[in-house]
Amino acid sequence: MPGVAAVLLAAGESTRMGTVKALLPWQRGLSILASQVHALSDAGYSPIIVVLGHEATRLRGEVPMLPGVTVVENPRYAEGRATSVVRGVQEAPPDVEGVLIASVDQPRPASMLSTLREAFLRELPAIALPAYEGRTGHPPLFAGALLSELLAVTEEREGLREVVSRHREELLSVTADTPLTLTNLNTQDDYEAALKLLD
Repeated sequence: MPGVAAVLLAAGESTRMGTVKALLPWQRGLSILASQVHALSDAGYSPIIVVLGHEATRLRGEVPMLPGVTVVENPRYAEGRATSVVRGVQEAPPDVEGVLIASVDQPRPASMLSTLREAFLRELPAIALPAYEGRTGHPPLFAGALLSELLAVTEEREGLREVVSRHREELLSVTADTPLTLTNLNTQDDYEAALKLLD
């Protein structure tokens, strides 16, 4: 039975953070990268495709090789996030029900990721987006029917935003119960604030 895949983007250079974000400590004594792979697995996503680029050799050792986890490298990561989206989606099964596009600098708890997945499978919208207190967050979950559109995203056309905009009438907003739904770890201050939100 086709499932819901996840693409975890971890190819960026973390320039604003000043250190490799994916390696920062997060939960259960794990790095953000390892924690997010576990969270996606616990939430029922499969396969989980981890896209590496900058410091790929170093980060590869941080990826827990759980069932269904695949690691790929994006040699074009310096050209922008869209190239990593395309590289990850290329590995998704063609008959997949949906594909989540998650960023390692937007870590989310398994409970929230599971709620999003279950709502998506119940309603089967074009795109499901989590929301917290009326504000839309990340990550987006796209229907498998949109794989060809995801494979065509470019930096010049605003990447995933273009796909979301094209299907704005078919969006499902899924209420989440954690402020981490809106977290984006760009700076050290962002990271420290996010740590305070962890259970």
